[in-house]
Amino acid sequence: MLISIIIAVAAAAFAYTAGWLSPQRLTPAKMVEAFAPPDAVSLGHRRNHAKGICFTGIFDSNGAGAALSKAEIFTRGQYPALGRFNLGTPDANAPDATVRVRGIGLQISSPDGQEWRTAMIDAPFFPVATPQGFYDLLLASGSKDPHAMETFAGVHPEIAAFGGWAKSAPWTGSYAEERYNGLNAFIFTDNSGAEHAVRWSLLPSAEPVPVAPEDLAKRGPDFLEQEITERVKSGPQRWTMNVTVANPDDPTADPSKAWPEDRHTVEVGALVVQQIEAERDGPCREINFDPTVLPTGIRTSDDPFPAARSAAYAKSYNLRSAEAKDYPRTATGTKP
Repeated sequence: MLISIIIAVAAAAFAYTAGWLSPQRLTPAKMVEAFAPPDAVSLGHRRNHAKGICFTGIFDSNGAGAALSKAEIFTRGQYPALGRFNLGTPDANAPDATVRVRGIGLQISSPDGQEWRTAMIDAPFFPVATPQGFYDLLLASGSKDPHAMETFAGVHPEIAAFGGWAKSAPWTGSYAEERYNGLNAFIFTDNSGAEHAVRWSLLPSAEPVPVAPEDLAKRGPDFLEQEITERVKSGPQRWTMNVTVANPDDPTADPSKAWPEDRHTVEVGALVVQQIEAERDGPCREINFDPTVLPTGIRTSDDPFPAARSAAYAKSYNLRSAEAKDYPRTATGTKP
């Protein structure tokens, strides 16, 4: 059962790391192709998390984050937010109930012209420890060898935790009910120059209501987009942003390992989603949620995945831009 679950979610999880080790071993082009082979591409769309919907709103900073980072967005105030709810699949037409991993891309802008971009998913940890390991997982899951996944799992025992989550974690009927986790570690630098290794999460204000996958399938192929559109029409939706600070011995380069729950956590503000727009003509369409686009006061850590994801996102962006005719805007749509 574990092996079948891993195969089902492997491609979905890719949005969280796109390995980039060296030109000799692994390139963004190789990784993107392994994730979304030519015969499985939704032309004009992202190579992963291809199905999504845009939102706009604000990040309501409470000022507490200023103790950890000198980034302007942690000064008390409200900052424009732009993002995208999405599903972890290369198929832009996948029925919502068939996709295990849900995600959010987020861009927060500050008056000084800087941006913080981040991409998060609902899983609490990543399936493997290294970018090469993930590439090998993609190859194993697509192999014709019936023992390929068993062999892979034997070499990468850390994948069992992710498989357990995928099998047992409850499904919900709304993007608004999901907790979204930033699995990679970053470094916050405060005004004194002190550095703090952190991860962050968005915790929903809406109460999660578990729904069986077979019941979700009865709601139609696009129920998540329809539900979040109607929900936001009735009122803004909020997520509390929590920043978790690592202890000195916590792993920062391995997103397959969650930090202990007793780590110091700071509530730094809230994401408030105020409007939903279809992606075809929406403001998120052209945004790459590149995790290395960071304001002063936030930088990457020794975690290799943000740079890997950045490289793969760029490759994906170039491919979908060249295919714009295959995903045309409406007659009234204008490019942001």
